[in-house]
Amino acid sequence: MKVLSFCHSSRASSPLPGFIVFLLTSYVHKMESAKFTVIGPDHPVTAIVGKDIVLPCHLSPRMSAANMEVRWFHSEFLTVVHLYRDGKDQYEGQVPEYRGRTELLKAGLTDGNVPLRLLNIRHSDEGQYICFVQDDTFYEEAVLELRIAGLGSAPLISVEGHQDGGIRVVCRSAGWYPEPEVLWKDFNGRRLPSLSEKTSTGDNNLFETETALIVTEHSNQNLSCCIRNTVLNQEKESAVYIADPFFPRVNPWMVALSVTLVVLFGFIGLTVSLFKMKGKYQREKYTLPLGKREREIDKRDKEISKRDREIGKQIKRKKREMPKKIRFISLSFSEKRDNEIRWRRSVAPIEEANVTLDPDTAHPQLVLSEGGKSVSWGDTRQDLPDNPERFDYWECVLGCGGFTAGRHCWEVEVGGGGYWAVGVARESVGRKGGISLSPEGGIWAVERCGDQFRALTSPVTPLPLSRAPSRIRVCLDCDRGQVTFIDAGDEAPIFTFPPGPVPGERIRPWLWVGPGSRLRLRP
Repeated sequence: MKVLSFCHSSRASSPLPGFIVFLLTSYVHKMESAKFTVIGPDHPVTAIVGKDIVLPCHLSPRMSAANMEVRWFHSEFLTVVHLYRDGKDQYEGQVPEYRGRTELLKAGLTDGNVPLRLLNIRHSDEGQYICFVQDDTFYEEAVLELRIAGLGSAPLISVEGHQDGGIRVVCRSAGWYPEPEVLWKDFNGRRLPSLSEKTSTGDNNLFETETALIVTEHSNQNLSCCIRNTVLNQEKESAVYIADPFFPRVNPWMVALSVTLVVLFGFIGLTVSLFKMKGKYQREKYTLPLGKREREIDKRDKEISKRDREIGKQIKRKKREMPKKIRFISLSFSEKRDNEIRWRRSVAPIEEANVTLDPDTAHPQLVLSEGGKSVSWGDTRQDLPDNPERFDYWECVLGCGGFTAGRHCWEVEVGGGGYWAVGVARESVGRKGGISLSPEGGIWAVERCGDQFRALTSPVTPLPLSRAPSRIRVCLDCDRGQVTFIDAGDEAPIFTFPPGPVPGERIRPWLWVGPGSRLRLRP
């Protein structure tokens, strides 16, 4: 936000005129330093899945926004939801998830109203939204939160057989968000304990619930299943009554008969088994003559002893030979690994690159240090030549020179809050208008979006980092077309883009800087 400052140095012949001049000066200074503010709702806005929602936003004091730039972002500056500039909607940089689903309501633009309508609300739309309005060199923004809620289907109650002396009853429902509260209640509204509960998400990322209950005769036969959305404070309920004839009946005479049959069949089976064992023994006993039977047994014993001795000799021989082979294999592997490491270091050494930033490519909103070693977000948009090399949409800057072969590394210190991205880009990366921040668009990078870290793949890859890195080491292997990011503080790997050679293409360091951020290249 631009703040106008000026000095007033005049002598007054009396205290009264001087006091009046001071008041006028303060008033003009205040008016120039705060042209307008952007105001959004001070409470979360709730939307229902599949419905439409309007995100309110307006200027104060009321003034026309017809010739201003209005941007709506989701969670962070890289996710453009909608852009209005030069008196019309711009869709070049809009992310695919919102394509055809946004509308800036222009009926109140002349009164400073810049609300955004979101169509066909999805689960992924939940989060913070930023309403950003800029007029020449002055800009303001407001942050609002969008909560998503889904009111699912009416509970479906089904009876699924007998269990534990009662009847198993299951209640199912789908299409809820967030995870709903599920209750079984009796006729008087008292809560009943469930036998099991299971919650899962479907293909649309909405919750599906399934809960079971055992109903016994003369106890809670009249019951209902209630599913409640805690955000909307709404619920859906279904009831069921289990009549007496559905409960299992146990006849004492049938129980006695079943036990008797089990015992009888068990005795018959045991008797048959004993007779079979006796017959087999008699056949073995009298089939061979006594002398021949003894000779056969002695022959088998000798064969078994002979095989045992041969196996013992083989084991002893293997034990004597095994240490030599292990030492030989270990030595060969170690020598091969050391030779490969020495070869890689001699043929393709890692070069510590001394990277500086190219001011001819810097977006006008960015401020570079004199030596080109650091860059930060500026309060005002600078009046710079719109040369072909300069970024005019994304707040990006490239490093000087670049690389076409070899392996190179450099470190970037990341400071300040907000949003930033660090990586590399092709020499031919787009500079004008919206570009795809992904390898398909010629950019390999990682970004910080508030409290989240992501790799700019397509789609983006969340990075499970436990803390924000203060120094990121960028490693570029031009020959393999591979980019690796490392936390320079503890040498922990962050992310590696898979190899993808780009022959004949120069690769340059690339930085993106959001509001409140400052990046510095280490010497």
